[in-house]
Amino acid sequence: MPNYVFAYHGGGMPETPEEGEKVMAAWQSWYGSIGEALVDGGAPVGMSKTVSASGIADDGGSNPLSGYTVVKADTMEAACEMAKGCPILDGGNGSVEVAPIHEM
Repeated sequence: MPNYVFAYHGGGMPETPEEGEKVMAAWQSWYGSIGEALVDGGAPVGMSKTVSASGIADDGGSNPLSGYTVVKADTMEAACEMAKGCPILDGGNGSVEVAPIHEM
């Protein structure tokens, strides 16, 4: 069964400890719903830099990455169905990019 990466864009950081607990509970619940398909729960990430042949940009890029998760699924469609339940989508300002991980 292939692995897929969920690359998170947008979303936001909780403003209070109570909000943080609520957000973490939502993520833990979603991870639980994924069950054994969860390969790596991943983590949020900080501001990125973009390295190209012309240099290094430190503006986070055009669509900054905010975190990732790795899951296993039979098909891309099945992985996308899993991603639909992601808590980053709840606020309306986050998205999940789904891509297959190719074995080398």
